[in-house]
Parts: sequence; structure tokens; C-alpha cells
Amino acid sequence: MFAKKDPLAAELFRLTREENRFLEKHREKKPSALNRLLEEKAPEKLQETLASAFAKAFALVFEKGTGIIELSYNRDKKEKQFKIDSYAASIRGDKKSLRSFSKKAGSAGALNLAMSGAAGLGLGVLGIGLPDIALFTGLMLKSVYETALSFGFEYDSEEEKKFILRLIAGAMAYGEELLRIDAELNTFIESGRYPLDADKAALTKQAAAGLSGELLCMKFLQGLPIVGALGGAYDAVYMKRINDYARLKYRRRFYEKLRRN
Repeated sequence: MFAKKDPLAAELFRLTREENRFLEKHREKKPSALNRLLEEKAPEKLQETLASAFAKAFALVFEKGTGIIELSYNRDKKEKQFKIDSYAASIRGDKKSLRSFSKKAGSAGALNLAMSGAAGLGLGVLGIGLPDIALFTGLMLKSVYETALSFGFEYDSEEEKKFILRLIAGAMAYGEELLRIDAELNTFIESGRYPLDADKAALTKQAAAGLSGELLCMKFLQGLPIVGALGGAYDAVYMKRINDYARLKYRRRFYEKLRRN
């Protein structure tokens, strides 16, 4: 009944179902036979090296790389487009206008996904693994930034950087850890406060650990010439996972903001 009378309530209900499907899909980690084989072959300290590389890449992009990333899209145009779409949604007030924000975020995400896959594949053919991390991180944050702008949120403040880091850690998590991070993000969305008093350095370390844990085997494989193309191609797989989760969480922020207003 409410779906006919209140499009926003209907969309929140639809969003909750999509979030639950994401949580269920990643309820437990099921490593493939290839991953198990590569884990046995990978150097003992590779994950630690990967985590350190991701942490450094986050710090570099946050401190010096955002301006470079913004050269790849027109931030001012995206912010103006959001205002136009918001005005149209406030006039029309239907499900189609509410869903248009997610549709545009998905279009930007698809382009970043293609770029990530092409870059990972190319570097994999050459047997370049670890140096790919800076490029992967830049494309990952570019995708999250564009998703944020699609839903009317900025990404420059320290609080927003914390949200982004937690979001990435959640996208890479499974089971109880994923549920815990998801609950933390929802608490922030509803109240504007984090349930845990973690600083950015700690959140960076956690996000880097999540990424290194997931990409360990594929980055090891990517470091081998020719066959490394398979490992590089997995950049797109994990980029999609981050894109999907980012759209869910920013969409919830957008809907909750509309609901409060």
C-alpha cells in the first residue's frame, strides 16, 4: 500500500532488499582451488607488502592525488547536474526520478570498471603486479568520488575520507565483519557519528588490510609475465564489488537525507 502513496518509502524498502542480497552474497568467503594453490606459492610477507602499498597509495591520493583525479571528470558539472536532478525529483516525486541518481552513478561506475579491467589486463601481460596498486587505488577512489557526487555528497573532508575508507573495508569483508562494518556505516548515515572512535590512520590500515587480503593471490599471479593477465583482469572484479557497495551506501545516505527533510 505504501508503495503507491510514498515513493521514497518504497525505494528505501527496495534498497534494503538489495543491501541484504549483498550481505548474503558475501556471508562467507569461498576461496577457489586456484586461490588455494597461489596462497601456497605466494611469498610469506607478500600480504604485508601489499597492505603497506595500499596504505601508501591511500595517503598519496588523499594528500596529493584528488586534484589529479578531478582532471578526469568535471566536478562542477556533476554538482550542478545533481542540483537539477534534485529539483526535478522534488517536483515529480516519483520512483523514476529517485532512481535516476543511482542510474547515473552506475554509468560512471561502469566506465571506471572498464578502465580498471583494461589497465590490470595490460599490466598483467607485462608481469607488473605491485606497481599496479597505485593505479588501482586511484581508479577505485575516482569511482567512489563520482558515486558520491552523483548522490550530492562531497569527499574532501576528513569525515568523508573516513566514510570512504570504511566503505572500502566493508566491500572487502565477509560475514560478521561485513555486518559490523555495515552497521557502523548505517549508524553514521542515520546520526552523522561513527560508533567507533577510530582515526583516519587506523581506518586506512583496516581498508588496506582488507584489500591486500582479497587481492593477495591475484597480485602474486599478476607479477608473472603473460599468465599475469588473469590476475590483472581480477582488478575489475574487485572494482565492481566496491562500486556496488558504494552505490548502496551513498544511495542510503541520499534517501535518508530526503526522508529527514
